[in-house]
Amino acid sequence: MSSRPSSRGAGDSGTVQTLLRKLCCKITGLPEGEIQPYFQHACTILSSNFSTPAESDEHQVSERIRRILVCQGRERDAIRFAELHRKLQSQGLVKNRWAVLYVLMSLSENESKHAKEKSSSSLFVRGIPGYSTSTPFNAGMRRPFKAPPPSSDNIRTPSQMSNNTTASSGISSIHSDVRSDGPTPVPQSFLPSTTFVSMDGERSHKHGTMSRFADALSKTGSDNAIVPRAGRNQTGMMKSQGDNTSFEIPERELVRDLVFILQGIEGKWIKFDVTKDAYKADKQVGIPQAVRLLVSGLSECGWLLNKVKNYVETRSADKTFGLVGQSFCAALHQELTEYYRLIAVLESQLQEDIDQGIGMNVSGISLRRLLVWTFDPLDRLKKLAALVDICKGKKGGALASAIYSYLRHGDPFTRSLVKHILTMVSQPIYATLLRWIYDGELEDIHDEFFVASDPTVRNDRLWHDKYSLRKSMIPTFITTDQARRILLTGKSINYLRQVCLDRSPIKGREAAIKVDTSHAEWMFTQDLSNNFLNMIDRVYKETSRHLLDVLHSKYKFMDHLKAMRRYLLLGQGDFIRHLMDLLEEDLAKPASTLYLHNLTGILETAIRGTNAQFDDLDILKRLDVRLLEVSPGDTGWDVFSLDYHVDGPIRTVFTPECMIMYLRVFNFLWRAKRMEYVLALIWKNQIFNAKLLKSIPELSTILHQCHMLGSEMVHFIQQTQYYISFEVLECSWHELLNKVKEAEDLDCVIAAHETFLDTVITRCLLDEQSRGILTQLRTIFDLIIGFQQAQDSFYQTAQQELMARQHFAKLQKQRSDQGDWGLTEELEEEERKRRIEFLKTVIPTTRPKFAVLAQSFQDMVQQFLVMVTSHQDVSLRFLSFRLDFNEHYKGREPKLQSPANYQRMKKLT
Repeated sequence: MSSRPSSRGAGDSGTVQTLLRKLCCKITGLPEGEIQPYFQHACTILSSNFSTPAESDEHQVSERIRRILVCQGRERDAIRFAELHRKLQSQGLVKNRWAVLYVLMSLSENESKHAKEKSSSSLFVRGIPGYSTSTPFNAGMRRPFKAPPPSSDNIRTPSQMSNNTTASSGISSIHSDVRSDGPTPVPQSFLPSTTFVSMDGERSHKHGTMSRFADALSKTGSDNAIVPRAGRNQTGMMKSQGDNTSFEIPERELVRDLVFILQGIEGKWIKFDVTKDAYKADKQVGIPQAVRLLVSGLSECGWLLNKVKNYVETRSADKTFGLVGQSFCAALHQELTEYYRLIAVLESQLQEDIDQGIGMNVSGISLRRLLVWTFDPLDRLKKLAALVDICKGKKGGALASAIYSYLRHGDPFTRSLVKHILTMVSQPIYATLLRWIYDGELEDIHDEFFVASDPTVRNDRLWHDKYSLRKSMIPTFITTDQARRILLTGKSINYLRQVCLDRSPIKGREAAIKVDTSHAEWMFTQDLSNNFLNMIDRVYKETSRHLLDVLHSKYKFMDHLKAMRRYLLLGQGDFIRHLMDLLEEDLAKPASTLYLHNLTGILETAIRGTNAQFDDLDILKRLDVRLLEVSPGDTGWDVFSLDYHVDGPIRTVFTPECMIMYLRVFNFLWRAKRMEYVLALIWKNQIFNAKLLKSIPELSTILHQCHMLGSEMVHFIQQTQYYISFEVLECSWHELLNKVKEAEDLDCVIAAHETFLDTVITRCLLDEQSRGILTQLRTIFDLIIGFQQAQDSFYQTAQQELMARQHFAKLQKQRSDQGDWGLTEELEEEERKRRIEFLKTVIPTTRPKFAVLAQSFQDMVQQFLVMVTSHQDVSLRFLSFRLDFNEHYKGREPKLQSPANYQRMKKLT
């Protein structure tokens, strides 16, 4: 009822209790001294907590009763009920008439439904749902009830109302409209054979049907209206004090509970067990084990629903989850919406069964039918829960990859579900991808896309540092090569606009944009069609080709690359030779005495005096002189270097790191070129002085020694220069030109250029692994410089001696021409002493000096050959073979005769 007896005043409470006692006496037919247990039970019912049903309107309840009677063909009973109801309204004694009508309707339905039970069942028990002998009454109370005599009052008693509506079993409960706040009633079993204990102590059996208390239990609208509070334990179980027999839950109650469980809401008998993380029926409730297993399986839907729903609610509220994550949540929500439609259908069917009074054994919803109807939804929820588990902690492309891992499933149902979800999840990725490859725009606030951007990078480093691949966000259905092409496409567009300042339309781009942009499934169905691959390749090739065309035509990339080869890699032979001739005198001075403007003027002179003057003016303006850091004892040869200024888009290829590598290679080549230049001067002096000093036969041995050592040095430097010029520079340069010509994008050009420089650095012994060999080679270069200085000093002394002897012969001729003796004893003795002094001073010191230089040079070359022979680069091992083609050094160096080196040299030949 809407008002409790306990809430009334003392007078009203006494009046209600008196009327209630009289009603109990009249219904049971017992004297007033024996109705105390029934009176307590009635007080419990009236004082129970329940919320107002949806049908709390008296008119609606009365109309519903009349409609049921009419549908059953009892028009006269319907007219009589309307008359009685009108009289009840006219008296005004009962305030909550709708509740009275509702109780009478429920009692009538129970009475009609269980009219075939034993006559020993009491009328009161039949009218109170959920009541049985398990109620803790005294043993003396167990006797059959007698129906009270018919009342002559206009208002009929509940028993009379029940008899008039015996056939009204179709009146349904309004359990779906009533939400009880009190404790839940005890369920009853629906075994094929269920035993009940009657109030008189007898046991009755019911076969194949549900307990007669199922509908009454749901129609009271109150959970507490089952047993008196004194007879209820904490678990809601109803037991008799004598034999502890419990009621068993009817199947309709379990079905009704399971409908709530399917929505993730706890029912009356089925609760969520936190310890087991599952929905479990109360262990103390009388439910067979097989039915418990069935209920447990059906309850899994609710557990899975809560799992998916909690994930959706949590992640949807997370603003950092990103568009891909929100799309995933939307896909899950869409699937749950379909599931909710099923629940709505089940609730509608259940309510229709209640309204029509259909029993579980006829055509209504049963546990078995519910199991069949939820089979596919359960499987679908399992798939969704599995996706939720694998996607936890992931977002963006990583989340799409996790979902894609379930796409290659053998079950067509699973594939269809995952494909639908993956299509929705991939939409943000696909939309971002299209904007990136067509417009170069990247809006990725939550770092979901696999292309990352760094806005702090300046334009001169745009290509190298501003955009990169976020490998963790690359979906597995997009290959690494496709991701690289996607990155390059958008990067090329931004490079053209921001660095090249080129906004001309890209050829073929308009046709590519017309492609249908609504097919996100193209990305993860590449094994079925090539639409996505063709789209990416087409846009990538057109954009990259346009970028390379701009670099070659507008910014003359190939001209600058060839200028590097001609000037920094000494490819312009006449210019380099003329420059050395002009700089020889200045570079021989200490490095601290050099001035940059003087060297710049010499550079311009060398340009105007050679074919370099015909180069593009822009290239010549970029060519400049650079002085390296000066160390004590350095000459101009040690610090001089050419430089080439780069800016604009070509700086992307010729980066500062690349220019440093060019500078290192130039210094090495410049030093080697100087050795070639020095040996040419040595050879020229040898040829000149060989004729000049022929008149001094005492120097022939030293001259021969100089010629031999010079020839060895020339051979070594010529072979080294050949190796550097042809096997290193020319071969690498040819490969570079081919790669640049075949390049599909700017990255290919940059990679080819870096490979070229790395190869030159390695083969020119400028890498870390070849530092020892480079040191040995520089020592050999120093010996050549030392030999030049020693030979020049010797030639200077020899020329002085030659001049002295020529002066003596000239003096002798002058005396003869004057008619005097050409020689006198004094002059002859003086000349003899001078020559003896020359031979004792010059020859004994010069010969050992050249011998030491020759031995040092041979030892250095032998050690160099040993180091080169064991080098990993094949070209360097070929150099060792060329340097010792006649095995001259091999016969003198045991290490060169080792079997390993011999076998290696044999393979090379």
